[in-house]
Amino acid sequence: MEYQTVLREAAAQGIVLLKNENKTLPFVEKDNVAIFGRCQINYYKSGTGSGGSVHVPFSVNLLGGIEKLKAENFKLSFINNDLINIYKDWINENPFDTGNGEWASEPWYQKEMEISEKLAAETSEKSNKAVYLIGRTAGEDQDNKKEKGSYYLTDTERKNLETLAGYFKSITVVLNVSNIIDTSWLDDPVFNGRITALLYSWQGGMQGGQGLADILFGKKSPSGKLTDSIALSIDDYSSTANFGSSDDEVYAEDIYIGYRYFSTFAADKVQFPFGYGLSYTTFNLEPQKFSFDSEKFEAQVKVTNTGDFTGSETVQLYCEAPQGLLGQPARILAAFAKTKELKAGEEETVSLKFDKKDIASYDDSGVTGFAYSYVLEKGDYHFYAGTDCNAELRLFTEDKLEFSLEKTECIEALNQCCAPEREFKRIKPLKAGELGHYQKTEEAVPLNKVDIKKRIADSLPAEIKASQNRTAGFDEVIKDNSLVDEFIAGLTDTELKTLVRGEGMMSRKVTAGIASAFGGLSESLHAKKVPAVGCCDGPSGIRFDNGKEACLVPIGTMLACTWNPELVEDVYFFLGKEMIANNIDVLLGPGCNIHRNPLNGRNFEYFSEDPLVSGIMAASVCKGLEKAGSLGTIKHFALNNQESNRRTENSVVSERALREIYLRPFRIAVKKGNALSIMTSYNGINGHKSASNFDLNTTIVRKEWKFTGLIMTDWWAAMNDCVKGGASTARNMSEMIRARNDVYMVVVNDTADKGGFADNLDEALSNGKISRAELQQCARDILLFICKTNAAGNPLRPLQNEIVVHKQLSDVPAGNRVLKCGQAAPENQLNGDIYYSLESDGIYNICGDFIKDGGETLSQSVTNVLINDEVCGSFECRSTDGKKASAVAVQLFLKKGNYKLNLEHTKPGINVISLIIIPEGESPVTAGVFE
Repeated sequence: MEYQTVLREAAAQGIVLLKNENKTLPFVEKDNVAIFGRCQINYYKSGTGSGGSVHVPFSVNLLGGIEKLKAENFKLSFINNDLINIYKDWINENPFDTGNGEWASEPWYQKEMEISEKLAAETSEKSNKAVYLIGRTAGEDQDNKKEKGSYYLTDTERKNLETLAGYFKSITVVLNVSNIIDTSWLDDPVFNGRITALLYSWQGGMQGGQGLADILFGKKSPSGKLTDSIALSIDDYSSTANFGSSDDEVYAEDIYIGYRYFSTFAADKVQFPFGYGLSYTTFNLEPQKFSFDSEKFEAQVKVTNTGDFTGSETVQLYCEAPQGLLGQPARILAAFAKTKELKAGEEETVSLKFDKKDIASYDDSGVTGFAYSYVLEKGDYHFYAGTDCNAELRLFTEDKLEFSLEKTECIEALNQCCAPEREFKRIKPLKAGELGHYQKTEEAVPLNKVDIKKRIADSLPAEIKASQNRTAGFDEVIKDNSLVDEFIAGLTDTELKTLVRGEGMMSRKVTAGIASAFGGLSESLHAKKVPAVGCCDGPSGIRFDNGKEACLVPIGTMLACTWNPELVEDVYFFLGKEMIANNIDVLLGPGCNIHRNPLNGRNFEYFSEDPLVSGIMAASVCKGLEKAGSLGTIKHFALNNQESNRRTENSVVSERALREIYLRPFRIAVKKGNALSIMTSYNGINGHKSASNFDLNTTIVRKEWKFTGLIMTDWWAAMNDCVKGGASTARNMSEMIRARNDVYMVVVNDTADKGGFADNLDEALSNGKISRAELQQCARDILLFICKTNAAGNPLRPLQNEIVVHKQLSDVPAGNRVLKCGQAAPENQLNGDIYYSLESDGIYNICGDFIKDGGETLSQSVTNVLINDEVCGSFECRSTDGKKASAVAVQLFLKKGNYKLNLEHTKPGINVISLIIIPEGESPVTAGVFE
């Protein structure tokens, strides 16, 4: 199957049909369909920020999808082309608003055309069915809000629906969105029951409009299922009351988020339940058998297509555990399986397998007699198979075939980790009652009892001493990993410190335009055959900041809504192949964080409110990449559940909720997906920043999970004291090393071996705050990880990727000043064409001074350098705090001749104040340009 075919299939399977009265969908040949809403043309294909801003060679909107179906000779209903032309003309006069072009500036919604009574009346005379598309985006660095145009409909959108309801008896609403939005209006009397179909088309990447057309017009039956609960009100979610804090974010809802909360306490608050999604056909589920041994469970369910349309169904198995002493959600997803596409009358028996650990609970107090352990409490365990968390079928009869324990069983004994240090209360069922209406109480959360200083001291490594044998080269380590310690013993302190610093963005030591480089970034490490490893954003495809094009896959939420791990694996197999073709080693994805609340702006990168679904999908991403020969990075570890204040927020959470909900997807990705790279988050966890959290990075990941891979920070993260917590700074890298978070992302290009941005590693090493052995420990993690990358299997690439410009200008246009090598371009010429004449062939550096105002709240800006109208390098920065900074934009080979230079501000914010070409090896300072 080809890449685009797989993307089209994923876009179709991820669409969730929530309402379909009177067989509104699919549209049939006799229908005449009127399509309203600008998103039929301005289709939202992904969210914003590092997780979605991919430059695509093409993308298919709904109209393009319809045209493709016509080209495939698929029999379509009539489409009202007069209305389409009206929208095209209106959009020409009201173009898409991208904000000011800077990071996180795009608005979450677009101006929409007002549908007049006259237009609705005239259109309804030709068309019997209407489609209205509503669009929203979201993304990095800002959350959704409880406002019109974000979580709620705009006045124009609501008025348009009211107008259409006055003229059309059948209206289909399509939500082209990145996050759940309010749909409590669906059955408002003002619409006269005429909104007869509703579906989430999410954001389907470059083939999203094609997948939508396939569903609307019946080429495919919808098979998507919600991976989140849709409540009647945003305030009905258990996390909303404690969402968005700038300091302590208290997780008072504990493990009761999403359907775990609603199925226990508030069933009447749900509009569409977790796991819900309609098809154009119907299915019958018949339990076959249930078996269990000392460790594993298996349930088999026969699924029969009882309708007249080909389609597939997802069987979901839920566990009801005894309330016991810990208290439990009324329903927990234990397993799921999706059938193949079944023709009318066809059947398939699916097998749902899971382990005891999958339904165990974590005792963070010792109330069960097994403190800091996963346990199964005594009592009866009931299992239900169904098509969502409410549509249940009792799997067992009264002849006691359910699983039962006479005494509480310890599944895994662990140690207390990352427990809170401040008092707060969490909710808990007081006693079991009617499903969805248990009584609620509160209990004090167990507090930290660990002497973390002692735990760290007991875990400090011994220094690797040089032996009398020769020092191994890294090319030998690649062939025989057991030589890694011999290699590390021969590294200098400077080389060790270089290894723990990543450079970027836009490093010239790896593929141009990607997020970072780490590994062999210095002359000395390169001489020892350590390659530079390149990382690219992001979960949705390769994000080139220099404008290079790549494929864009559906958003994480949409992929999860397929409930098809094999399909997700296929999507990322092809993405992995695309990475190899571009000489990229590591993808900065998938995102594993939980949809704690619908308002999180970055939910689109993540999968679900449920940790099992999230973990299985993340594992599938990792397996697909690995099958292709590439590697992924699971992120953001952990509790990155809001974008506002994400750098300052401190998540105050119980150890039980942390382990059962928020860490579980990462654990599944490590255990079942063989994930070998983790990115920590910006936020604190109970007072300790993730990037310098010893128990998170060492005790849990390395010791409990047996993780042997690499851990990196998020870009420009801050760290605080591993023991005391407290204030944090990005320069506190010694605490990152102590926590065994291996690589700091990122320092300014070409500074990894020169002190980064004045971090404290030199000082900490000299005064004994950290040891050489700790640096060696991180170096081992990094080097062994590099051995598994494509960079290790390929010929060692140059330390500076040399670019060759093959053409020169024949003549410089008359009237332009021509500069010679070493002459700085005048500041008043930097926004136009700059001409240079070089007198000899050679390797040259293009350097510049620049300024960017602002603090550390937003991400990078990029200014590309073009030579003869082709991008050859870039200046990038996050901020210079208004101070002048200098950098080399590119090193390249230029032949004798004339050249035109231009600056292109792809992400505004950088003010370039000086530009110069100088020979390789000559300092900008000696050239007399930079202070």
